[in-house]
Amino acid sequence: MELIEGHRPVTPADGIPVLDVDPYDPAVLAAPHDYYSKLRQAGEVVFIPRYSVLAVGRFATTHKVFSDHENFVSSRGVGLNDFALEPPWRPPSIILETDPPEHTRARRVMARAMSPKSARDLGEMFRDVADRIVDRIVAAGVIDGVADLAEPYPTQVFPKAVGMKDTNARYLVDYGAMVFNAIGPDNELRRTAMARAGEIVPWITGACTRERLTGDGLGAMIYADADRGEITHDEAGMLVRSFLSAGVDTTVTGIGNALWCLSQNPGEWDKLKADLSLARPAFEEVLRYTSPVHTFGRTAGRATQIAGFPVDEGTKVLCVLGAANMDPDKWGDPEVFRIDRRPSGHIAFGAGIHGCVGQNLARAELEALLQAMVARIGRIEPAGQAIWRPNNAIRALDRLPLRLIPRAR
Repeated sequence: MELIEGHRPVTPADGIPVLDVDPYDPAVLAAPHDYYSKLRQAGEVVFIPRYSVLAVGRFATTHKVFSDHENFVSSRGVGLNDFALEPPWRPPSIILETDPPEHTRARRVMARAMSPKSARDLGEMFRDVADRIVDRIVAAGVIDGVADLAEPYPTQVFPKAVGMKDTNARYLVDYGAMVFNAIGPDNELRRTAMARAGEIVPWITGACTRERLTGDGLGAMIYADADRGEITHDEAGMLVRSFLSAGVDTTVTGIGNALWCLSQNPGEWDKLKADLSLARPAFEEVLRYTSPVHTFGRTAGRATQIAGFPVDEGTKVLCVLGAANMDPDKWGDPEVFRIDRRPSGHIAFGAGIHGCVGQNLARAELEALLQAMVARIGRIEPAGQAIWRPNNAIRALDRLPLRLIPRAR
């Protein structure tokens, strides 16, 4: 049998609409909203012949498929490659690419390390770093929101939180981009990212070993659980690497997207300045509005159905989170960015047992950063054209020219 991008071709059931689109075209990735709209309008589930996959983009159906770990598994890969048919480029993540009971064991360890208490304990460090960086960018006046803020902040605070003795901001950002591009097809984006694997992956692996970690960070907590026998020491190293693949690039993306949203909507920035309690809801609205992770895949682990249509075992299904988070049937006016929306239930952080285990830390980081910005910045204005960086799974900015007007004292 000839595979398509590492998975079995799909024969869609009668009645499933066909959507002739390449969702991984760089032009679509840079400006995806027309694709999102067409996907939702086409039906509850559609067939995309370019990759011989099914795709879902309406909120209710996407949420149901994405969180149904019994029928739609992660252990066969969250991209196009079916791990049951072709080996992945690296050992599968024991948190992202497993199912219960293996996933339950690993998630329990990760959840304990990245608990609300951990986020609170790290809060002072998050605030100190945020204050220093924001002081610097306000003094500069005109900045690149990505290079001068979105990348420096998480690549400083997250290695400290993990307890890494070695840091390389470029490797940390590029490793995340590599992992998420690998989820997509064998296109130019994936090949370009993977070309640096031989350079970056050994550094990441070495930096996450026990001897290269301090004794008081999140990484040490993971290895301590290995000492107690809850996981193996090899698995501990894999979980520490998971911190970096899922905890840096997505936070860089979330910060950049927040800066873009607030610079494009000055009235919402004014709301935030007037009421700092809106910092957390503002971040949730950024997540809904921009969906930093735009697409994750699932594989039908057995014959099942989506919205009444039969789905064969082995079928790859794209869960288009970006489309679901812009579904007017769920949000009413999804194209409007409102920081007081309080978009409870968005799926930018996933859903079900695979909800993002690091979301407590991500929220704490962003809240500390927004607080530092509100205290110092009167206005955030575009200073040029924002450029989006196409990625097979991440909706991220490449450049974001901004002008920062200091807040009157």
